[in-house]
This record gives sequence, C-alpha cells and structure tokens, in this order.
Amino acid sequence: MAAGSVVVTGAKRLRIALADDQALVLCGLKALLGGFEQLEVVIEADSGEALLEQMTKTTVDVVLSDIRMPGLDGFGLCERLRRLPKSPPVILLTTFNDPDMALRAAEGGADGFLLKDASPMELVATIEEVASGRTVIAPISTDLLRTRYAYHDDNAPSGRFNKREVDILRLLAGGYTNREIGQAIHIAEGTVKNYLIDIFDKLDTRDRTRAVLKAITLKII
Repeated sequence: MAAGSVVVTGAKRLRIALADDQALVLCGLKALLGGFEQLEVVIEADSGEALLEQMTKTTVDVVLSDIRMPGLDGFGLCERLRRLPKSPPVILLTTFNDPDMALRAAEGGADGFLLKDASPMELVATIEEVASGRTVIAPISTDLLRTRYAYHDDNAPSGRFNKREVDILRLLAGGYTNREIGQAIHIAEGTVKNYLIDIFDKLDTRDRTRAVLKAITLKII
C-alpha cells in the first residue's frame, strides 16, 4: 500500500481497529490512516485474539484485519465479531488477488475486501463506505459463483421475483443503502425494508451480501 500523508477535513471522525501480525504493515497502516483527519486508529493488534481482547475496553466504528494471521485469522475474526451484540463492519485486507478468497470473505460476512496495494484514497473510501452501511467486495467472477453453487438445487428461490424485487436486488449489488434504494425507486425506506424481508425469505438468506451472491448465482440479476 502506498505511503503518504493526505489530510481530508470536515468529515466525521471514525474510530478504527487494526489487526496484522506484521509489525511493519501495522505501523504503516497506522501512519497512513493518521494522515486523514476524519480517521482515528484506537486499536492496534498483532492477532485476531488480541484485537478481540482490546475491543472489550474500546469501541470502534470499523475493523481492518489481515486475512492470513497465526491463530485466529481474518475469516475467524470476522465470524467472532459477528457474534457481538453490536458488531462493527469488517474490512479484510490481503496481498493475494484471489477471487475465491474474495468470495469466501463475502460468504463469511465481511463488509469489505481490499488488496493491500490499494491506494490510500481507495482504502479511506472503503472505510467510509462500510461505515455508512455499504458492502465493498472486490469483483467476484460470476463463473466462480456458479461453479461454487452449481449443485445446490435445494437453495433455489422459493418464489418468483417481481420487477420491483429485481430492481432492489440490483441496487443491493451496487452497494446502495436502504435509504438510497428508496430514493432511487421512489418508495419509503420502511417499504424497502419490507421488500428485503420478502427477498431474503425467497432466497433463504439472512443478509444483503449473501442475497446478492445467490441472486447472481441463480441469474436473477
């Protein structure tokens, strides 16, 4: 990830937790994020376990974690964080441009997936996106998705999708929040939530990311 100090003013200060077993990477990330006025690194941990321990004493808005760490890796950390009453969004960082890893991150409930060679502005934009409730996952091959789920006929949707539901699924895939979906198709945010309940039920999923993955797999969108 490129070094540099860029200061952006006038934005809400977000509390960031970092986890990486490589000390140089950890220090580099802290220094990089410290150049952005709207961000504050409040936790530095060299393992998933250490991050979880520190989070018992400190609240955070976004977690940035390496995937490959000894002990509790990034995927395991994401799973553990999802069990918390108030789970912060998680961005998984990796050096490896592996579509299967991106897919696993999405399946595991990560809110973001980013390569470590991303630019500082890409990293900060991803942090702000997931903090606002969006999901930012590196592009995943639809062929990979269909191969992964090719023989899961029992996961087929339980009902037909009308045009409004397909429109909402496409906006979900674009990372839109409920409010933004409502504005885009001119319905109330509460109505969007009701549609999502029906969509999740038809797809037999429990969250937005899995709904989008399955909709792509089943060629609904």
